Amino acid sequence: MGVGRGRANIERALELRVIDEASDDVAAACRNADIVLLAVPVQQNESVLSTLAGSVKGPTLVTDAGSTKMDYVAAVRRYLPSHLARAVPAHPIAGAELTGVDAANARLFVDKNVVLTPLPENHAAAIDRIESMWKVCGARVSRMSPAHHDQVFAAVSHLPHMLAYTLVHMIATRPDAQELFSFAAGGFRDFTRIASSSPEMWRDIATANRDALLADISRYQEQLTHLALLIRNADTEQLGKIFQSARDARNAWLRQDS
Repeated sequence: MGVGRGRANIERALELRVIDEASDDVAAACRNADIVLLAVPVQQNESVLSTLAGSVKGPTLVTDAGSTKMDYVAAVRRYLPSHLARAVPAHPIAGAELTGVDAANARLFVDKNVVLTPLPENHAAAIDRIESMWKVCGARVSRMSPAHHDQVFAAVSHLPHMLAYTLVHMIATRPDAQELFSFAAGGFRDFTRIASSSPEMWRDIATANRDALLADISRYQEQLTHLALLIRNADTEQLGKIFQSARDARNAWLRQDS
């Protein structure tokens, strides 16, 4: 059963057989569900969970696909206090910059990470079932606390999106933007690919995880300031060491990830 804001997208999901039935009533659609998966911009979790409050009962499991977890956990505690045993927060880490059901890919989660951030109140069987759901999709499942999750992903997911959006915005607002874009090639395309992601989704993530994200923005600004000083002083030795260290670290990560 699929529920969504855009009728055209839901009808396309039916056409593609991604869903069997469609509904525009969240509460009714979830009333007899085995598992409810919330996949909405994170600031919409509160309104959706408040709608579900009177409908989710008994053995129904509730989980999500949001990129921030502390705000989601707070919303679950507020709106589903009697259902905490079966509300298991999760974050699949396999998205792309595309949106809508036409971007669906049956192998999207194969060999990709999914992080569960269980609550102390969660029943072990509920956690295990959500884990098995993701494993059926081919994912690698791990667990961590909601707070640690938000710190980790501020650095390796949320910050990179902020950098990509900011760079494209900087170029686009220059008076010579048309010329600059006309000469942009593979490096610019690779670095800024994620700036084609959903602005609504990333606006919400930036504000939902603001504390951890601001801390990493500050760390990045310190590194940029240091880099600017080395460039100003033409310190080729130190520049080379930083670039080599970064290259080695990235190559080691790629070998580990392959």
